[in-house]
Amino acid sequence: MASEQEVRARLRRAGQEHLLRFCAELAPGPRAALLTELEPLEPEALREHCQRAAAACARPPGPPPDLAARLRPLPPERVGSVIRSDPEARRLWEQEGFHQIALNKVAVLLLAGGQGTRLGVTYPKGMYQVGLPSQKTLYQLQAERIRRVEQLAGEHHGTHCTVPWYIMTSEFTLGPTAEFFKEHDFFHLDPNNVVMFEQRMLPAVTFDGKAILERKDKVAMAPDGNGGLYRALADHRILEDMERRGVEFVHVYCVDNILVRMADPLFIGFCVLHGADCGAKVVEKAYPEEPVGVVCQVDGVPQVVEYSEISPETVRLRAPDGGLLYNAGNICNHFFTRSFLQVVTRQFEPLLKPHVAVKKVPHVDEEGNLVKPLEPNGIKMEKFVFDVFQFAENFVAFEVLRKEEFSPLKNADSADKDNPTTARRALLTQHYRWALQAGAHFVDVHGARLPDLASLPSTGEPPAVCEISPLVSYSGEGLEVYLQGREFQSPLILDENQVRALQP
Repeated sequence: MASEQEVRARLRRAGQEHLLRFCAELAPGPRAALLTELEPLEPEALREHCQRAAAACARPPGPPPDLAARLRPLPPERVGSVIRSDPEARRLWEQEGFHQIALNKVAVLLLAGGQGTRLGVTYPKGMYQVGLPSQKTLYQLQAERIRRVEQLAGEHHGTHCTVPWYIMTSEFTLGPTAEFFKEHDFFHLDPNNVVMFEQRMLPAVTFDGKAILERKDKVAMAPDGNGGLYRALADHRILEDMERRGVEFVHVYCVDNILVRMADPLFIGFCVLHGADCGAKVVEKAYPEEPVGVVCQVDGVPQVVEYSEISPETVRLRAPDGGLLYNAGNICNHFFTRSFLQVVTRQFEPLLKPHVAVKKVPHVDEEGNLVKPLEPNGIKMEKFVFDVFQFAENFVAFEVLRKEEFSPLKNADSADKDNPTTARRALLTQHYRWALQAGAHFVDVHGARLPDLASLPSTGEPPAVCEISPLVSYSGEGLEVYLQGREFQSPLILDENQVRALQP
């Protein structure tokens, strides 16, 4: 370990010597911990990081003045759609996806480094229960979808196959996530096929370019954004691990979407058959001002433009068919070839520009008192996973139905959307819909039929509670044999035990 003098000299070169201002009064243990944390920070990189953060924050907010003239929707030949494609095309895409999964060429990669600050929990978001009857967490739902898609691909092709699960964590989430998976026996996945790795951390910075002390003995650090994926892949030799396993295609997604379809065969097959090196699932924007990034082209190059960067006039533009011109909402659900990820990590990662996130960062003041700010006081610099779209040689977008595939969990129930209630409701409504489509009927305590699909409200609770285990059905398939022509009272919990009881 470097000495205090060595660390101090390095911080002086970076203009950040204030990080050691309480060092003399620390006990040996905390002092050693602080020096260990500071030692890996390269002086030049630290100075540049702090200066860049302050400069980026000083730039005026809002869209670049010339962006509207440079913006175009994706060309139609680059966009596929679950909604607008014919059944035969969907069948071929799905068939190809299952084929690649059966060949062990598909992996899933989970972005799970963020803290659940807005959700109001102190543990990783994947460990959260939204209140399902089964009490399953997001991690368990995702693990079971992996098991089911492996099973379906194996049945299609008469083979045993594996979809490895790579989980990018951070300093905050690695320990609790690893412990949670061990406690739950990896949800019956082979632990050798669950690979956890850690993204880098960067210091939070004041508006005048000084790294922030969270405590006398700790720098305020934050994960480097989901775009930290590309450095982390290189740091931990993840692409070499994929190559060893024969993985060619990677499905990357965020932890918080309760409806995410792991290694979705339809999406994988569409991308593979179109020769894509990079792809993004999108949903139609709910309304012009919806605060989601838009997948489009800037100067002919695919990218995601943040909603805050597009002018109100531009977001309201209409296409000839009457729909929004810029309607492809980004949902952080992506396809990459391994070879594309290799090129990104070796060549393009240094070109990614960090984005500014202005946050309330707890810190110690000059006297060493802990301050919990009421207003934003610091900057966290993040890279975004989608910023590599611009480097793709063959980028595609794939439109899916929001009600089937996108309901993020970002906020506590005190917020009016993207909260535990909306996530739970989205999943249970989807399962109620699947059951009705499979020929089930639900009745109340008096035996009267509950509403069918046409009568389902777009918001609010479904008429009956119906939860279908991912181990029974991945996307609504195969339910007729258990449900067709049968009547059920709420709640119906269709898991492996219930399926055995319902088998004809």
